[in-house]
Amino acid sequence: MIRFFGKAVVAAVGCVMLVAPAAGRDYIMIVGSSTVFPYTQAVTEQFMNMNPGAEVVPESTGTGGGMKLFCAGIGAGHPDITGASRAMKSSEHAKCQENGVTDITEALIGFDGLSIAISRESGSVWDLTLEQVYLALADRVPVDGKMVKNPNMRWSDIDPSLPDQPILFYGPPPTSGTRDAFVELAMHAGCEALDYVRNGGFDGNWIKENCSRMRVDGQFIEAGENDNLIVRSLAEDPTAMGIFGYSFLFENLDVLKPVKINGIEPDAATIGDKSYPVSRPLYFYTKNAHRNVIPNLQAFIEEYVSEEALAPDGYLSERGLVSLPDDQRSMLQDAVINGVTISAK
Repeated sequence: MIRFFGKAVVAAVGCVMLVAPAAGRDYIMIVGSSTVFPYTQAVTEQFMNMNPGAEVVPESTGTGGGMKLFCAGIGAGHPDITGASRAMKSSEHAKCQENGVTDITEALIGFDGLSIAISRESGSVWDLTLEQVYLALADRVPVDGKMVKNPNMRWSDIDPSLPDQPILFYGPPPTSGTRDAFVELAMHAGCEALDYVRNGGFDGNWIKENCSRMRVDGQFIEAGENDNLIVRSLAEDPTAMGIFGYSFLFENLDVLKPVKINGIEPDAATIGDKSYPVSRPLYFYTKNAHRNVIPNLQAFIEEYVSEEALAPDGYLSERGLVSLPDDQRSMLQDAVINGVTISAK
C-alpha cells in the first residue's frame, strides 16, 4: 500500500503549495531503490527509536520509479527523499527542474557490489569472467562473425569447462538502478572483452547500442523490485543464479554463496578497493524545499549521514554498506547537512 496517496491532505496540494511547499504532512516520505531501501529502513528504525513522536514512511519503488515520483513536483503529495543505486540521470534532473524541483542535494552514502549469487546447495564452484556473464545473459552474441540471437542454453555451451547446467538467472527489471548499473558495469565490460568486439574496433557507442539488451527467451527472469523474491527463488532452485546488491547476499550468506567474478568474491574489502569488478556507488537525493517544512526531515537527514550510520563500524556497515574513505565521508556530511545544491547532471 502506498501510504501517501491515502492521505486526505494530498487533495489540497495545490492550495498548500501557495503557503508552504510541503505543509500539511506530518511524516517523512521516502521512495526509491530496492538496494538502498534496507539502509533507509535501518536509519528509519534508529531515528524513530530515538524520536518516538517522529514518523518516517519508506517505500521501495526502484530507482527509476523513485526518480519519477521525486521529480514530479513540490508539495505534500510528493516525496522528500529518494534512494538510488546509480546517479541521477541528466534527463531526470531536467524533469525535476521542469516541475519546480530545483534545489536538490545529492548524498553518495557508500559503495555496493553487484553480486551474482547461487544457492549453497549448488555443488559447483563458480568463477566467471565478465565475458562469460555477457555470453550467458545477452540478447545477442557473436557467432561465426555475426551478432545473432543468443543460442547458449547451458553453461557448457559457453565454455566446456563450465558445469553442464541450464543457464537461469533471476534479476531486476529495466526500471531498477541495479539493472542499469549491471548493464553498464558487467554487460558492457563483458561485451568489450569479446574477441569479436576487440578485433572489430567497435567504439563505446556501438557497445551501448548492441550490448545492452538482456535475453528474453526464459533464461533471464525479471523478478520485479523485490530482491527477497530472488533470494527465495535461489533457495528453491540450486542451479539458478540471482543478481542483486551485496547487502542482500551479505544478509543471506546462510543460504547463498557468491559467484566469483574474474576470481574475486564480493566483500567489504574488494568492493571498497574496487578490485571486485562490478562495484557501484549508492545515493539518496533530498528535496531541499521540504527541509524546513516537513517535521523532523532535517534531523532525519543528519542521522542518515552521521558517523553512527556511515562510518566503517557504523550500523549501516552491519547491513553490508561499504563506507566512504574518511575524508570523502566528512565532505559528504558537510554538503548534505548544509543542503548543497547539485548542478545540472
